[in-house]
Amino acid sequence: MLRITDDITLQDWELTESFVRSSGPGGQKVNKVSTAVELRFEAARSPSLPDPVKSRLKRLAGRRWTKDGAIIIQCEETRSQARNREIARARLAELITRALVKPKRRIATKPTYGSVKRRLAAKKARSDVKALRGKVSED
Repeated sequence: MLRITDDITLQDWELTESFVRSSGPGGQKVNKVSTAVELRFEAARSPSLPDPVKSRLKRLAGRRWTKDGAIIIQCEETRSQARNREIARARLAELITRALVKPKRRIATKPTYGSVKRRLAAKKARSDVKALRGKVSED
């Protein structure tokens, strides 16, 4: 069981861990020990997450979200299998925590009269500078 917040906990059946051989450092044991962790979370079928959180989670997960609605997180940072498990679970918890935050709606505002005047004055000044760069006539 993985606790995200006080009211959201992920059950064991939602999480699947598989261990594979890791690329990178390892010395003589590099081809013997499966230390890399592949954590799979069944996000679409999860009863502990509301639908708006699932849609935000899908957008945040990006290509880690599979077609069948699972999130796959891979970790092979350390040589320790236990430490890689902790890191993968922490990444999943952080991803879900970010998805829990509802984004603020943007309120459209009108630019102030002064800002419009300043912008147009700057454009006019820039236009005048560029106009002076042209060829000089003999008139």
